Amino acid sequence: MLTRRSATSMLASLVLATMVSAPALAGEPSFQTYTPAAFEAAKAAGKPILVAIHAVWCGTCKIQRVILNDLIKQPEFKDLVVLRVDFDDQKEAVTGFGADSQSTLIVYKGKTEITRTVGDTSGKRIEAMLRSAI
Repeated sequence: MLTRRSATSMLASLVLATMVSAPALAGEPSFQTYTPAAFEAAKAAGKPILVAIHAVWCGTCKIQRVILNDLIKQPEFKDLVVLRVDFDDQKEAVTGFGADSQSTLIVYKGKTEITRTVGDTSGKRIEAMLRSAI
């Protein structure tokens, strides 16, 4: 008998497998690779900024990327600067942001950190985070 828990687990595995194997679509918004210069420029310009700390092996990060790619296509997020920090290769930046794990999302409005979350895969909550900066 299929229980609710096993059905949810199977569905999550299927979604994750699809995301892992699916190639990036042409025209899909891309995240900028984090550099201190890009971050400082966005802050100085007073832009809304999302710092996404990710790891290529992280399933939660892959889910977040799909959610974020959908959200940043929306017109209200056209000025949002999305900077992606590689958890494994940019340890100095990870430490500088005070992040203890991958799948950390940090939202800034100009120079001010507005909010952050770790491991969140709720599209509604992530959207609300982004809206707090615009």
